[in-house]
Amino acid sequence: MDAFIHGFLLAFGLILPMGIQNIFIFNQGLTQSSYKKALPAIITASVCDTVLIIIAVSFLHLIADFFESVQGILMIGGFFFLLYIGWSIWHSSVTGNEATPPVPAKKQIIFALSVSLLNPHALLDTIGVLGTNSLPYHNEAKWLFMIAAIIVSWLYFFLLGFIGKVVGQLSENIGWRKRFNQASALMIWGLAFYMLFLI
Repeated sequence: MDAFIHGFLLAFGLILPMGIQNIFIFNQGLTQSSYKKALPAIITASVCDTVLIIIAVSFLHLIADFFESVQGILMIGGFFFLLYIGWSIWHSSVTGNEATPPVPAKKQIIFALSVSLLNPHALLDTIGVLGTNSLPYHNEAKWLFMIAAIIVSWLYFFLLGFIGKVVGQLSENIGWRKRFNQASALMIWGLAFYMLFLI
């Protein structure tokens, strides 16, 4: 159980900061007409995290070597990708008295795949932190560590989408939503330039 607790607490600490993936999930809960309609983004992000965690814990050395060889390309690609995501969120801000239409399911899935798999920081967290912290564990302990991290991802994304829905229902103020979208976009652009600085 030490491995399970370690994996749970470590994964929770990694997923808690409001990065691009979390902002996107929260935004879907906030803007969709019902919680059910935000599920494509929530489930896609959860599945992507599950796959990344399994790969990081099971094949750390292989994925680390590959990531090191393409890290610069991923960082540059991630920079332009974050600029685009920020632009999309900024322009999805409500205008006038009408809100822009919620993101349809297909686009939610594509965006969730992108923010999960093309985000170098998410990859670094999964490989560099979860992967390396799993090294002392073997057999059942390694499985428990991995399962705990996966449980955290699923619980957190479902909860984050739900909180977004509750906040959206409590505040129908269009000006507030517009300011939230703009603040989210600015945060994502900040992450993009920080990533460029790290190259």
